[in-house]
Amino acid sequence: LASGIGGASVASLWTEVNRCGQNGDFTRALKALTKILHENRDDVTALHCKVVCLIQNGSFKEALNVMNTHAKVLSSEVVFEKAYCEYRLNRVESSLKTIEGAPEQTDKLKELYGQVLYRLERYDECKSVYTDLIRNSQDEYEEERKTNLAAVVATMSQWEKAPMEDLGLPESTYELCYNAACALIGQGQLTEALNKLRQAEELCRVSLADDSDQNVFDSKKKVKLTSAEGVEYKLAKKQLQAIDFNKALLAMYTNQADQCRKLSSSLQSQNPGHPRPVLIQVAQLCREKQHSRAIELLQQFSDQNPESASGIKLTMAQLYLVQGHVTKACDVLRSIEEFKHKAGMISALVTMYSHEEDIDSAIDVFKQAIEHYQSEQPGSAAHLALVREAANFKLKYGRKKEAISDLEQLWKQNTNDVHTLAQLISAYSLVDTDKAKSLSKHLPSADTMSFNVDVDELENSHGATYVRKKAAKVVGESLPKEQGQDEIKKKKKKKKGKLPKNYDPKATPDPERWLPMRERSYYRGKKKGKKKEQIGKGTQGATAGASAELDASKTASSPPTSPRPGSASGSSAAPASVVPPRQQKPSASGATRKKAPQKKKKGGKGGW
Repeated sequence: LASGIGGASVASLWTEVNRCGQNGDFTRALKALTKILHENRDDVTALHCKVVCLIQNGSFKEALNVMNTHAKVLSSEVVFEKAYCEYRLNRVESSLKTIEGAPEQTDKLKELYGQVLYRLERYDECKSVYTDLIRNSQDEYEEERKTNLAAVVATMSQWEKAPMEDLGLPESTYELCYNAACALIGQGQLTEALNKLRQAEELCRVSLADDSDQNVFDSKKKVKLTSAEGVEYKLAKKQLQAIDFNKALLAMYTNQADQCRKLSSSLQSQNPGHPRPVLIQVAQLCREKQHSRAIELLQQFSDQNPESASGIKLTMAQLYLVQGHVTKACDVLRSIEEFKHKAGMISALVTMYSHEEDIDSAIDVFKQAIEHYQSEQPGSAAHLALVREAANFKLKYGRKKEAISDLEQLWKQNTNDVHTLAQLISAYSLVDTDKAKSLSKHLPSADTMSFNVDVDELENSHGATYVRKKAAKVVGESLPKEQGQDEIKKKKKKKKGKLPKNYDPKATPDPERWLPMRERSYYRGKKKGKKKEQIGKGTQGATAGASAELDASKTASSPPTSPRPGSASGSSAAPASVVPPRQQKPSASGATRKKAPQKKKKGGKGGW
């Protein structure tokens, strides 16, 4: 009876375990499994289920104890679980031995093997494991495997400076896109990496849009996760270092100046040759407007660590520019041997020296760079481009004599370059006229420089301002022209000028007809008569009488303050009745001009 009751009880307990496993209630499942194992201490299935439940609850040490206690019974049943618990307990070397000693390398063991190799920083082997898994697996975890492989590629690119291998990985998720950006950073392709990071950020925003934690980029909350217990065992040394740097930066951006100084000083003592702790300290000083102290720190590090001072010197130059010390910035930039002859550095130096109107120093920058390329890469595209820029710069600032050597070098490289030859002749014309004449012989003749242009096609083109119209064909006139017959050109009819209405061909024209009426010798002024009421003079609605009363110039007691237009300078003022002459436009010869009637401005004074 007892066994029967016990048998029925065990069956119901297994039903409970199955139900709890499906619901994810592993704590309740463990209670049922404990009762089952009380009936049969060496039940392999029950022991295996207990190990899995303990792992799901994060009790890795207890799970490992169960496996070690029942090692003979479980034997190879729980190889993966044992290796996983060792991995999670940061016993990475033990986990590796367990995996390598397994009787069969299953897919899940291979997955764990890849993780273990990554933790051990054996990236090349790790890459091979993931490549093989992706090639031979077809399940719902393919994207995760590709993400891990992308992380391996990025790590090798960044920390081992290995050349980036194109494995055909997609960039459809923010993790994949982010890893691709990290790989580009390792290769020094910063512009492309920045674009990838922006894409990854946007993909992350979209994928986490429905997440309950909307503030996904809250760095202060994120950094707390890196301080959790056991995190240091899961991360590589480089990652731990990066976290420490980020903590110092976060302290700076949250205005915790003392905390920032404390963290950055500690980082500097731990990494004496690393420039970043110093740069963080300098950034904090700049936030406090202590630029001079910041430059002192940079100079000190530069003197002590010349081999890693490139970034430090660039920062020094930037700070000098902020303070307006352009020449000092140039001196610092020219001391960076690593970047001294880079195109971007040459451009920056020339621009800054030009701003300071120090043309000699700018030319000296070109000179040193050209000498460098002359010895390292003579005749290369970069070398010739630099010579071309130097020549153009010297010509721009009137240094034709100094441009001659550069132009000669360019012309010798390509004697068919007519533009350079013309520049060279122009430069020599001010220095050595004989040399200029001799070089002129190399210029191509007018015939060789003529272009085969179809004039008719050019005139009829879309952009032509004038199009010559072709004569229309007359119906029925289709007879071919006889050979030798010259075409008769129609003369354009000369348009006759218009004559005055009272024109008398027998009368002698008035010799003063070109002068304005009031300037002619026989002009006697206008006839006195009844003045018409002037409409539109003065303000709107005002009558002529009212406006006259308000006009101070009409009163006898107010003398004119300045000569009126038309009166001779220095002479007495012209009589009030005289109207100043109109500004006449010179008329074309052989024709008369009519003055178009002017419209009066509404509400204002009438125009001429």
